Amino acid sequence: MKPIKHLFFVFALVALLCSCKNGRNEATTASQANQTDGTTTERSGQAFIEDDEGLPTVLSIAIESPDHTTLVAAVQAAQLENALVNAGPLMVFAPTNKAFAALPEGTVENLLIPENKEVLADILKYHVTPGKYSKEFLTKFKKLGQANNQYVVVDIVDGEPIIGGAKILASIPAGNGIVHVIDKVLLPPSEE
Repeated sequence: MKPIKHLFFVFALVALLCSCKNGRNEATTASQANQTDGTTTERSGQAFIEDDEGLPTVLSIAIESPDHTTLVAAVQAAQLENALVNAGPLMVFAPTNKAFAALPEGTVENLLIPENKEVLADILKYHVTPGKYSKEFLTKFKKLGQANNQYVVVDIVDGEPIIGGAKILASIPAGNGIVHVIDKVLLPPSEE
């Protein structure tokens, strides 16, 4: 049974990465078109379609949360909006504004400049896992494969899953997955 689960997990991760790459290619093409004719166009894609039916997407949940304005600004700076509205399921570990504020001074500002877009995108993808697992179910894992092709460690402390050193503060179901609100920004091993 485990090999089937692993195969499914690998397939889901590949599908997520392909969809992320397609979103990045669309954004690059639109950006190049803007540069050649000197005009600006509105950003397009799935993330910008308004839908008031059903559960909100993981992106909509973050946008509507006053505690995640820094995360939303980072997602927009990295142009990952379309990736976060894909069919999923996606499990997003969403650091609060307070978690971002705990980073060394100037870190967030530095990551938001256009020259650091790829580094920022890598960090944000480290917060996304294919699947839709409850907080309780996460206790069954030792590590999770993230959308940036790296793994984050899952520790169990007092029966609670600790994801890469971050505590899950709340879990919010979404139409395309689940958002786990966390108290720490997860940094990929190469960024620590």
